Formats: sequence, C-alpha cells, structure tokens
Amino acid sequence: MHAISSEKTIEEKTRHVLSEIFAGPLAGKIGVKLWDGTEWPDERPRAAILALKHSESLARMFLPGTEVGLAEAYLNNDFDIEGDMEAAFEAGDFLLEHLDDWKKELKLAGLLIALAGRDGRSTIRRAADQLLPQIRGKRHSTERDRRAVRFHYDVSNDFYRLWLDRRMVYSCAYFESPEDDLDKAQEHKLDYLCRKLRLRPGQRLLDIGCGWAALVIHAAKHFGVRAEGITLSEPQVSWAHARIAAEGLTNCATIQLRDYREIGASKNEVYDAIVSVGMAEHVGRERLPDYFRFVYHALKPGGIFLNQAIGESIVPRPDNRSGSFIERYVFPDGDIPALPLTLRAAESAGFEIRDVENLREHYAFTLRHWLARLETHRIEALSFVDETTYRTWRLYLAGSGHGFGRGHLAVYQTLLAKLSVSGQTSLPLTRNDWYR
Repeated sequence: MHAISSEKTIEEKTRHVLSEIFAGPLAGKIGVKLWDGTEWPDERPRAAILALKHSESLARMFLPGTEVGLAEAYLNNDFDIEGDMEAAFEAGDFLLEHLDDWKKELKLAGLLIALAGRDGRSTIRRAADQLLPQIRGKRHSTERDRRAVRFHYDVSNDFYRLWLDRRMVYSCAYFESPEDDLDKAQEHKLDYLCRKLRLRPGQRLLDIGCGWAALVIHAAKHFGVRAEGITLSEPQVSWAHARIAAEGLTNCATIQLRDYREIGASKNEVYDAIVSVGMAEHVGRERLPDYFRFVYHALKPGGIFLNQAIGESIVPRPDNRSGSFIERYVFPDGDIPALPLTLRAAESAGFEIRDVENLREHYAFTLRHWLARLETHRIEALSFVDETTYRTWRLYLAGSGHGFGRGHLAVYQTLLAKLSVSGQTSLPLTRNDWYR
C-alpha cells in the first residue's frame, strides 16, 4: 500500500512540474506520455510527444540546465520523442532559454531534485563517459584533427548509406523545388558546383575533404577534368576507390588519405580549380588564414576556389554557454565562425571574393530528408551501430534541420579567385552559365 501511495505521489509531483514547465506558449504544442502510459495534459493528438521512460526522467532532463544535459538524457533513453523531432526542438529552445528563470521564480530545482531519487543526480551524465571522444593534443594540430574527423566519419559506411542519397553526398543538396527528391537535389548540387567553377575538359581539380568521392566522380565523368580528392577517413577512401573503379574512371579520378596542410608541397601539384565542401568547419577559426594560404599556393594564377561551409547566421541561437551537444558528441573541435571572419581570412591569403551565396533553406530541406530516411531505416541501422549512436544521429539531424530552418545557422558557397599577375581571372562577366 505504501509503495502504491509513493508512486502516486511521484506521479502527482511529475504532473505538477509539467504544468510549470510547459505552461504558456508551449501549452497545446507538445504532449507528454508518462512511464505508466498515461498522457498529459490530455490525449489530443500533437505533432510531438515527449515520452518519459521512468519517474526520474524530468530530473535527468532538466537538472543540468544545459543543452548537453538535455541531450544526454535523450541519448541515455531517459526520454524519447515520438512524432516530429523538429517540432520538439521548438519546445527545447524555449525550455533552455527560460529554465533559469523558472528555477528561481518557481523553485523548480527543488521539485526536480525531489524527483531525481537517491542516485538520480550522480547518473545524469553517465552517457558522457561512454560517448565523449578521447581527443587529446594541441587543438587543430594535424594528429588531433585526424582523430576528430575520424570520430565523425568513420562510424560506418553502411550506416551512412542508409540515409544519404545514392551517391553518398554528405553536404547540402540544391533544390529547384521543395518537391525534388534527395537524389535529384544532390545531382543538382554537384552540377551547380562544377558550373560555378567553370570546369572544362583537361583541367585539374582538387576536392579537399572529398567524402565518398561523389563530386570527384561527377566532375571527371561529366566535365572531363582530372579530379583528385583528399580525406582523412580510411573507410571513405576504400569506398571511393571501389566507386571510381566501378565507373571506369581510374585514369582521371584519384582519392588519397591526406591532410589539407599537405597540398601544394610539390611544384607539380598545382590546380586549375579547387573545391572544398563542408570541410572548413573542421579547420578552426584561428587556422583559417593558414587554410586559405595552403589553397592559394596550390592554385594556378587566374584559378578559382569554391569554399562551401556552415557559418553562424544573424539570428541568435539559444544560449549554450555550457557547450553544445554537437560539439561534444558529433563534431569534436568543430567551428563555424561568422561569414565576415571567413572572408577576411580568405582575403588575407590573397584571394579576391567574387560571389557569396547562402543556401540555408536548401540545407533545412536536406536535413529533413536525411532524418526521415534514418528514421525509416532504424531497424537496419541498428545492425551497423548501437542504439545510442542511432539516437545521437537522430538528434543531430533533427537539431541541425531546426537550426537551418529557424535561421540560427547558414551555409555559404563562397567563390574566390586567385588573380594573375595582370589581375585577370578565368571568369566570364555574368553568371548566366550557372543557370543553363
């Protein structure tokens, strides 16, 4: 009888905390399912349902008061999100922004501690001990960057294959219409990059951070260039070699396991065009001037460099002074400086800025496709990775899609030119050829 009474008291306290946390703007937008199957505040259908797995769930979610603490509770299956993950992020942003005020004004911390139980607070961060990458050494040194990149990209080729497009393009697609499927949008993007670079048969192209070689193959096959790619991921190199051989492109496409700091070491290693898509985020803002100098020296006079990278947008993000989930669990040492800093670094290396385009909405569409495909293939994904890794990527894709959709993040394609001695480039006067 005492156990039943105690359990009822915990459930009543949980409902009280829920009424405090989810009052106001969140009322009616998100529902909650308790560990016994009952729903709060009612059983009306909602876009997203927060499923609490046990009586300590709320304490483990909100006692840390940080984005990382909330994410770790999800990774540890203290709660789940049923339905629209991105809709749940709307609630998450609001909660993190106002949690400190609630703790002060409503003494919410005391209520949460009461729900935490005897061992609750000591286990809130146990997921970090299992997943936090052991990446040591000087930040953005060659060896530490290698470990950080491999932490993200060496998860499993088969895992990525489940939710990327058929070419394995792991960057923002380019949608002519929101109704485009992912394969079509990624083909548009590859073609768009090549047209922006004005690639011509016989030219030499370098792709820095080439991933699974989709752009290298596309450029060699459809634009007749000699395309080379470099990456720090051995599984990507193996996959890329097999794809290049299958396409019959071994004479004009190559992939190497190399760091960007190794390019341009030889006088013979000079390129007509260089492209980097989604790699500059790993460089670090303090290293950006060096990054652009390496590229500049490897480029022929009059040559073109296209750099695509995520950057901070003008819309402020919810406060994350305690660090972010993505920094800790997905992209260790990742850095996304604001665009002006990146442009200044490019100019300091000698580049002339010719064009900047923000594809923010395109990345939001891309991430929603990736998330839907990952969720559809959940069972198959668990044959390649464990449940925690699956949850990590589900949270990462949903959160990133929300960030681009709301304007917290942007993705910029920046076209840069290395002027010849006489100040010339190979660029035409207009952009008409980009949109043929």
